[in-house]
Amino acid sequence: MKITATEIRKELKKLASIKAARLAPRFFKTGTGQYGEGDRFLGITVPTLRAVARKYRATALAQILPLLRSRFHEERLLALLLLVQKSAAGTEEEKSKIYRLYLANTKYVNNWDLVDASAAVIVGAYLAGKDKQPIYSLARSNSMWERRISIIATFHMIRNSDFRDALAISRILKNDKEDLIHKAVGWMLREVGKRCLAAEEKFLKQHYQHMPRTMLRYAIEKFPEKKRRAYLAGKA
Repeated sequence: MKITATEIRKELKKLASIKAARLAPRFFKTGTGQYGEGDRFLGITVPTLRAVARKYRATALAQILPLLRSRFHEERLLALLLLVQKSAAGTEEEKSKIYRLYLANTKYVNNWDLVDASAAVIVGAYLAGKDKQPIYSLARSNSMWERRISIIATFHMIRNSDFRDALAISRILKNDKEDLIHKAVGWMLREVGKRCLAAEEKFLKQHYQHMPRTMLRYAIEKFPEKKRRAYLAGKA
């Protein structure tokens, strides 16, 4: 039986919570001038959406696309969870189709949770063993979300103990004006440090005195207290 976007939307409507939908805008900063301005919510938890994604894993790309372009945040997240499942289990041809669809629709991957749930698998894993130039182009994009995709995509390489692109993208983004980029870069530097502290500290020694405070705090979060204080005081 063919699964349609309409059927999935009907199920999501049944799972929606008005109370939760009213709370979400404050969490995702949807006010005027904020990064999630105008976003709308159904009020469905992430674990519930993951369960729905598992149930509808066979959904065709043509039916996922309308969900990705939805005005509702949870429909977009569900679409991305479906794409992640398909990419992780797909053939090289399927991974390529999903990768190209994703990059053609980044304007709908427009909040931090949407990026974080998708970029490492759909972009990072696909580019493993390939030319990484696409993530460098994203890092220089005018779109904050594309810049966040670029650094989060490197999480796949970090998990495989390849830190080169993560550190190179971090250099590009270390002077970014957006707090959400500072947090993402700091997070990825911390992940590098979990696997190779020397690699993270080599980067930090070169850049920490000029990094945004939030980026530095995220990067050194797991350091021993004495070392963390030294970095924050500019005396590392």
